[in-house]
Amino acid sequence: MTQPVEIAFTETDVEQVSAHDGRVVLLMTPEARLPRGLPRHARSAVQRATQSQAWEALKPGEALELAFPAGMSAEAIQLVMLSNRASVVEARKAGATIGEKLGKSHTLVLAGNHRRADEVALGIALRGYKFDVYQSKSAQDEGDSAQKAPRVTFMAQEPEALAKTAGAAAAVAEGVFFTRDLVNEPANVLTTTDFADRLKAMEEIGLTVEVLDEEQLAELGMRALLAVGQGSESPSKVVVMRWNGGGDEAPLALVGKGVVFDTGGISIKPAAGMEEMTMDMGGAGVVAGVMRTLALRRAKANVVGLVGLVENMPDGKAQRPGDIVKSMKGDTIEVINTDAEGRLVLADVLWYAQTRFQPAAVIDLATLTGAVIIALGHDNAGVFANDDKLAENILKAATSEGEGAWRLPLSPAYDKLIKSRLADMKNTGGRAAGSITAAQFLQRFIREDQPWAHIDIAGVALPPSATDLAPKGATGWGVMTLDRLVRDQFESE
Repeated sequence: MTQPVEIAFTETDVEQVSAHDGRVVLLMTPEARLPRGLPRHARSAVQRATQSQAWEALKPGEALELAFPAGMSAEAIQLVMLSNRASVVEARKAGATIGEKLGKSHTLVLAGNHRRADEVALGIALRGYKFDVYQSKSAQDEGDSAQKAPRVTFMAQEPEALAKTAGAAAAVAEGVFFTRDLVNEPANVLTTTDFADRLKAMEEIGLTVEVLDEEQLAELGMRALLAVGQGSESPSKVVVMRWNGGGDEAPLALVGKGVVFDTGGISIKPAAGMEEMTMDMGGAGVVAGVMRTLALRRAKANVVGLVGLVENMPDGKAQRPGDIVKSMKGDTIEVINTDAEGRLVLADVLWYAQTRFQPAAVIDLATLTGAVIIALGHDNAGVFANDDKLAENILKAATSEGEGAWRLPLSPAYDKLIKSRLADMKNTGGRAAGSITAAQFLQRFIREDQPWAHIDIAGVALPPSATDLAPKGATGWGVMTLDRLVRDQFESE
């Protein structure tokens, strides 16, 4: 998998700063106090820059850049505005400003005693992500890749303490990168089998991982899930990942939609943009990234992650509009549109998660509807919940981590839109309130009194442009939010 940039921590050394031939970054307060360690020759140029209108126009986390500063070997000095009272989100944005500029040279960050330096380091790691495994490299590049990989060194007053706090976030960065890699992978590589194998390999870091094949799924009665994948050569699977770090408490269950490619099936999608349907396993990717993070940081919580892995293809064996399938719960579903397939996958996995694990709460994540993009764009995921406290905690965690989320309604009034003439329900209610009727459908597979939330990440998993913390491509949205939720609400002391 893609690894976060290497970040080291050391004491401030003026001579090293003068001789550094890469990039030098200064974390500076709005009052433009110069950090310790800046060589005398460069101070006047920096002071002049901080007296400019350009500096006054900067927002927290933004930067000015001075090329080839006098009296230094550096190729550039980056002046990053960041108050000592900056929020976590502002500090990570400052790190992202640095991370966006990382090249093949070594970057030196003069952090002094900035109280948010650890969050700056996380921002650098997250924005420094690059998925280039399929881009051709010359033999020379391959031969000296270690020398060309970007490196970052923080100079700080207390480097050991900073290394400890920043190191705690390394597990989060790796979980985000794992999710991004999965979402960015092409479907001819990330088949259902390859996906399951990557999750199985996480047993090496302490997870217990179980892979259920089609025969086992049939025995369990997961006919709704199996119907989605019956037109594909890739076998459908359910993968169960368990992290038991919290004693005897009932686990939090995370459930992810893992459609490794979605053509729409017989209700085939338009050709334009279909290549992005490699991201329709985004919910499963987030669940996998969270489970990786929890294992790496040895979380004191019990969490089970379940993902339904299928491929939705048109074929002579594919399910048709008008088919009626029976779910594991026993309810029948009339398939109106085979492109509303993710909810069929989730229906069976949600029921299985509840009946097997008796969880304290259930949260599912899915790139479920285009309607949520119409409602919220690419800045917020849609949150639906039958439990106000769970919804409040999810939104609080998302806000603290700087990941946009907005609660949308559930109401019996929408049930009439998914009422079927022939079966217990139909799998789509049409264009009106499309994300809400999808959530209403999923709620049919939640037991009474079971706290549950559904998060529709269709708009935030693969936005059309770069975000504050990610280059264009997969964002890994949700890994930080759910890790924070576990820390704050499900982790024992």
